[in-house]
Amino acid sequence: MPTVSGGIRSRLVQTTLEWEKRYGVAPAVTSAISERDAARLVGMTDAQYSAAMRGVTAVRRGVDFDFHGERYQVKGNRPSGKRGSPVTLVSKPKNYDWDYLVWILYDRQFRIQEAWKWPVTKFKKELGHRTRLSPELLRKGTRIFPTRRSKR
Repeated sequence: MPTVSGGIRSRLVQTTLEWEKRYGVAPAVTSAISERDAARLVGMTDAQYSAAMRGVTAVRRGVDFDFHGERYQVKGNRPSGKRGSPVTLVSKPKNYDWDYLVWILYDRQFRIQEAWKWPVTKFKKELGHRTRLSPELLRKGTRIFPTRRSKR
């Protein structure tokens, strides 16, 4: 994965962490950060992601971004580090209007710890009947971060 230091992402993370320190609860930015990070993990450049997202609204049904004709749904989790905050529940997609699901687990500083990719057919077959998703279940997908070539 390309480095995540510097740039607008870094400034957003720094502002979010400062807000959390000052006011106790971080603003809800995990979705925005995880969608951009997922795009980078599947091979999009920042320029491609920026162009693809122009004109897209936050209420776009089922798809967070498109790349090479494939539709991606993204879920991301970040523990706050406070008591009772370990990630035990992952939000389940509300529909199957996507080709791939990417799930990203962050640490407290929004550094990617792991990321997993699921094709919709495999997800529906293996997890579609479940009412509750856990990190352990999502780790049965294809690991896309870290990879052997990844630098952490």
